[in-house]
Amino acid sequence: MAKIEVRARDGAVQTVEAPDGTVLMRRLRDAGLGVAGTCGGMSSCGSCHVYVESGGERLAPPGEDEADMIAALADVVEVRPESRLSCQIVMNADSDGLAIEIAPQF
Repeated sequence: MAKIEVRARDGAVQTVEAPDGTVLMRRLRDAGLGVAGTCGGMSSCGSCHVYVESGGERLAPPGEDEADMIAALADVVEVRPESRLSCQIVMNADSDGLAIEIAPQF
């Protein structure tokens, strides 16, 4: 089970646990952290946008659909080099200790 440090939009920090195989977006949504996941994990809405503050080098790189959606988000919200869609991050042993910030809503 991975423990993820999450910085919410209001700056509050909390630890969220996620079992291996869990999609991060679902865990953030279920924890009531303001992540909508409107498209259900299809990389087509951007409502699960996060910034990976540390540990991102241990994640699989973004796929083409994720990269395209993040590029499109730049028109409405700040996109950073560490921007990811949490619907595309599957928790595993490498995810333990990941630190993220939930991106602003748009």
